[in-house]
Amino acid sequence: MKPIIQVENLSKLYRIGAKEQGYKTFRESIVNYITAPLRNLRKLRRLTNFDSEEVKETSTFSQTSNNGTIWALKDVSFDVQPGEVIGIIGRNGAGKSTFLKILSRITEPTTGDIKIYGRVSSLLEVGTGFHPELTGRENIYLNGTILGMRKVEIDRKFNEIVEFSGIEKFLDTPVKFYSSGMYVRLAFAVAANLDPEILLIDEVLAVGDAEFQKKCLGKMGDVAKEGRTVLFVSHNMSAISLLCGRAILLREGRIAAQGSTPQIVSEYLSSGQNESGEALWSFEDAPGSELVKLHAVRVLDEQGQVSFNIDIAKPTNLEIEFWCLRRTTMTPSFHLYNHLGFLLFFTTNLHDKVWAEMEYEPGLYRCSCQILGNFLNEGTYFVNANLSSNFKMKLDVRKESAVSFRVNDFGTTQDGYIAKEWLGLIRPLLPWTGSRIGDLP
Repeated sequence: MKPIIQVENLSKLYRIGAKEQGYKTFRESIVNYITAPLRNLRKLRRLTNFDSEEVKETSTFSQTSNNGTIWALKDVSFDVQPGEVIGIIGRNGAGKSTFLKILSRITEPTTGDIKIYGRVSSLLEVGTGFHPELTGRENIYLNGTILGMRKVEIDRKFNEIVEFSGIEKFLDTPVKFYSSGMYVRLAFAVAANLDPEILLIDEVLAVGDAEFQKKCLGKMGDVAKEGRTVLFVSHNMSAISLLCGRAILLREGRIAAQGSTPQIVSEYLSSGQNESGEALWSFEDAPGSELVKLHAVRVLDEQGQVSFNIDIAKPTNLEIEFWCLRRTTMTPSFHLYNHLGFLLFFTTNLHDKVWAEMEYEPGLYRCSCQILGNFLNEGTYFVNANLSSNFKMKLDVRKESAVSFRVNDFGTTQDGYIAKEWLGLIRPLLPWTGSRIGDLP
């Protein structure tokens, strides 16, 4: 089958830095105003065009170079088959958004080729392609026209777009009065409902509320089932895992890995993480606020020892230590994620009235919670550690992937609870009963 997108040795070089201007006289300001259009055109060409010598000088890849340039992408190559849903993941600055902007023809590559066979619809930033002075109704037609749709096609899809966006009451209001959430509702509704062959989506769904995000994910699933091609950039690993059959991991502008989504998501979550059962901070370097500082996070086995490898049948303790800098209430909590980025649970001591109302005097404190044996499935887990002051009802500390641990089935349970690769996010050992209740008919 012929690929719908072919990317070959794609690279994008940017020039960084700008010289700060000093104060000008009134005469200089007038001259500057008159000559600005021509000067800005020359400046734009100078900043965005690179001659062969400049590209050659920076051909040895490093994200930043000594001549004031930066490779946002370098030698990216892959093919996309029709109907594929591909997740593009990576840390901030990895080149994900730059890649989608090149695919959308917003910016040009420095080197390399892209071949696209089909109509592209992109949703890269909130309100891209919208005119603030026009109403929502007018912007639907404007945006559709930009995407290459005819008026007849837009008319056919208009009611579906409006219903999906959920902003019927404000359809004839200029979009400059829309909130960011309303912007993204209308923008996604237009992009997803106008039948493009290829849909490019950047991390814009984070703007919407939880209900709309769920609605969007459902729509993207429907789009994929219709055989259209989707490239999805997101930091939401749960969404990537649910929607995408294949994933590409970008690291510092290069493809670090590509393959099945579970494999690539696991590699992304593991890379750069603290694959250790303990994390410690000194008082000077500790993350925190004016009320609290984080000192330590630990994973402890049944004997109370720091451990990365945990026996599936034995209890595990998550421990947090923190300095209270002044008298306050404080709520520690943990988020537990599996290797695919799914949040398994959130736990805190806030449900306990004694702890919830306790005021901590200045000093060092330790709190812990226990995960029962035979509860988690086999695999690697990541722990987010949080500290919240109840007085201000705000998050003072959030340390993502502070520690991690691996749950192993060593086959040591007394009840013979030995099995590999159970389905589901957890595998609790639940009590069962049974009895004979009658005779054959």
